[in-house]
Amino acid sequence: MGPSGNVHGESQGNPGGGVYDWYQRGVKLLKDGSPAAAAALLERAAAAEPESRSILEALARAQFNSRRYAEAAASFRQIVDANPAEDYAYFGLGLSLWRTGDLEGAQEPLAIAVAMRPDERHYVSALKSVRATLRARREM
Repeated sequence: MGPSGNVHGESQGNPGGGVYDWYQRGVKLLKDGSPAAAAALLERAAAAEPESRSILEALARAQFNSRRYAEAAASFRQIVDANPAEDYAYFGLGLSLWRTGDLEGAQEPLAIAVAMRPDERHYVSALKSVRATLRARREM
């Protein structure tokens, strides 16, 4: 038991353990279908380790799965800005922007993801869907 009397040593709303523990627990919560709880832990981990791409990617996925698309887009954009070679981050950014309704904005990161990984069917499918929707809107 921690000093506050609970099992994980959590007190005053702070999770017990260190940054790596928060990351591990957050990833497990995300995998177990609790993205909002995962996001809460991963936000704390990202604040403590803002340079960690692994933490930021897990946070972005948790935000996306919690339907916090604008926040997910901001997190994915941080990854892309720090490392432009991250195809998955471009994909996540594009999907997040798409979900916010910004199809024009979604098109470029999805196209970059496809250019980086043309063999990745999810990337290609998302880009085709965004472009088809944009074409349909223009024809109306």
